[in-house]
Amino acid sequence: MNTKPFTSGPGENAVMITRVADRQWHALDDDLVVGRGLAVRRPDGRLFVSIDAWHDATFDRLAEAMLPELPAPLYTVVDESDVELTAAWQRAGFTIRRREWEYVVPTDPQITGLEAVLPPSGVTIVPAGQADETLLRAVDRAIRDEVEATDGWWQSMPAEVIPRPEGDTIVDPSKYAVAAAPDRYLGLIRVVTVNRPRIGLVAVRAGEQRRGIARALLAHALGTLHRSGFAAAWTEVHESNQAASTLFEGIGARPMSSNLELVR
Repeated sequence: MNTKPFTSGPGENAVMITRVADRQWHALDDDLVVGRGLAVRRPDGRLFVSIDAWHDATFDRLAEAMLPELPAPLYTVVDESDVELTAAWQRAGFTIRRREWEYVVPTDPQITGLEAVLPPSGVTIVPAGQADETLLRAVDRAIRDEVEATDGWWQSMPAEVIPRPEGDTIVDPSKYAVAAAPDRYLGLIRVVTVNRPRIGLVAVRAGEQRRGIARALLAHALGTLHRSGFAAAWTEVHESNQAASTLFEGIGARPMSSNLELVR
């Protein structure tokens, strides 16, 4: 869909900003695309924007054209080491909302110290792909409700970007291993392997925490990855989630980089 071009300045070679589709913009210089802007609604309902431009001036013009046409609040995520991109978003009126650390997690039980870790009495680990889907969805919903009642799920948990049907919080049931009691599930861990294994979620029901269930889930998941030939996995932890940081650092995980979530 085309709209009236937004001209960046005088002259025959002025960059023009054109909306080419719903929530999608191009910066054109003599019909050459020199920048792109996109807005995507995440599964949590928040609207995230991204701009890819060759020059700072083009970035600023894209932001100037896009942002007034989008409903606030708007969010974006940048690598904290990318100082120039962070500054560009701050020029556009964004401020830092939260920081997430990316950890590299060893899988070798000799390094993690998880070799002898077992679940507590009465709890068993059900491997990925074998969980009862009804019970899996029930524990996922229960944990999310518990977190939402305290810090808020989207305030304290890593940003989740995997597309899924609206209202469905289980991306792919086959990716989850669970900690099971005889009558219900007490915790879960999700590991997705695309280019590299990523621990997207490890969580335990509030009333079952501090029993070693999370460590048992990690021991199972990391041991499985190790036997499959993966030396490491990756995960993201919000900087305020001290319990998660302590859990991962306690098994030898190391912070490698950080991402900033900004809001306007």
